[in-house]
Amino acid sequence: MQADKVDVAVLHCPTIKPLDEAAIIEAVRYKNRLVVVAENHSVIGGLGESVASTLLRNRVQPASFQLAGLPDAFLDAGALPTLHDRYGISTDGMASRIKDWLN
Repeated sequence: MQADKVDVAVLHCPTIKPLDEAAIIEAVRYKNRLVVVAENHSVIGGLGESVASTLLRNRVQPASFQLAGLPDAFLDAGALPTLHDRYGISTDGMASRIKDWLN
């Protein structure tokens, strides 16, 4: 996203429990940021909800908060790259969605 002049920070959260709440709070507090949580599974009951809960409990308010993942529905079957494209979580899909969310 450098060509688009978008400054990003990426936090890798390999586990939901334990969740590195301090790192999440530090990355968002006092910064007017769009927070995007990208998941390779349903957006229900996953990392996004844990991050949102962490921010809410600690009274940290991002500029905007978006979840990117699979919808809470019966999904099509297929190869992962095809599914990532279909549900907007491929690299290109995510870049396009983030650009839209920033505007």
